[in-house]
Amino acid sequence: PPGMTSHDVVYFIRRVTGIKKVGHTGTLDPEAAGVLPICIGKSTKVVQYLSERNKKYRTSIKFGITTETQDKYGKIIEQVSVPDIDVMTVNGLIGGFKGKILQTPPMYSAIKYKGKKLYQYALEGETVEVKSRPIEIFDISLVDKTDRDEFILDVSCSKGTYIRTLCNDIGEKSGYGAHMAQLIRLKSSPFCIEDSVTLEDIQLAANNNAFQNLLCAPDFLFSDLNKITIKKSAEKSAINGNPIFSAGVEDDIDIYKAGSMIRLYIEGKFIALGIIAHDDTNDRNFIKIKTLFT
Repeated sequence: PPGMTSHDVVYFIRRVTGIKKVGHTGTLDPEAAGVLPICIGKSTKVVQYLSERNKKYRTSIKFGITTETQDKYGKIIEQVSVPDIDVMTVNGLIGGFKGKILQTPPMYSAIKYKGKKLYQYALEGETVEVKSRPIEIFDISLVDKTDRDEFILDVSCSKGTYIRTLCNDIGEKSGYGAHMAQLIRLKSSPFCIEDSVTLEDIQLAANNNAFQNLLCAPDFLFSDLNKITIKKSAEKSAINGNPIFSAGVEDDIDIYKAGSMIRLYIEGKFIALGIIAHDDTNDRNFIKIKTLFT
């Protein structure tokens, strides 16, 4: 829900479940709402993989008002009169932001510069040079017009994209300025808002000892990867992170290209992510353990 930081959500889940090892992926601003994947116990190891996944947002952009924070909560920098912008004009504006672009992160963000977060510099009245960075807008579409100067957009994008900066930049391109009036994260791949649970759901489940029923198995995240079964005789080697050669697996690993990431199982239980490597001396593939989940 809006009004909570990602850390607030982590603290809430720790408190109601009694589980200490809890982590979130992909920080949401306190004013935003929507999908926030939470990792529990040994599954906190997947945070590094989830953070890389693509996102989808629904945002409201309001033309005519530019703010310091690029959203409705910041100090107004400029306000101008806006004519009744039509849908065709907005479609023309947003179309120019689709694809691979450079985006300059806002000063009011948690990005660090010389060990200090940018918003701390901003609050102290200091200005630092923020480097632009490449992002990708996979799709941006107009959903609705809610007012003469306000529109709802859906945005699918790569990690690291600031939607409020996108709204600000669209406003600059229009000549009227703009800010982000509302933000909902609809998807943090592979999790969609339709499949999400509320904090009330979590509280109720925890009170009824049914919290485990809300959890997804960690290998759900990697269902797009090929699956390889390790023999029981090679379990100790795998658990110790040693290389696994063809004699220790039930599948043909020579069919894979070096560098391919795979899911590893023992007797039907997901134990690790691995990477196919090649032994040039003996001209054979083997498996390197990347991340253990046991």
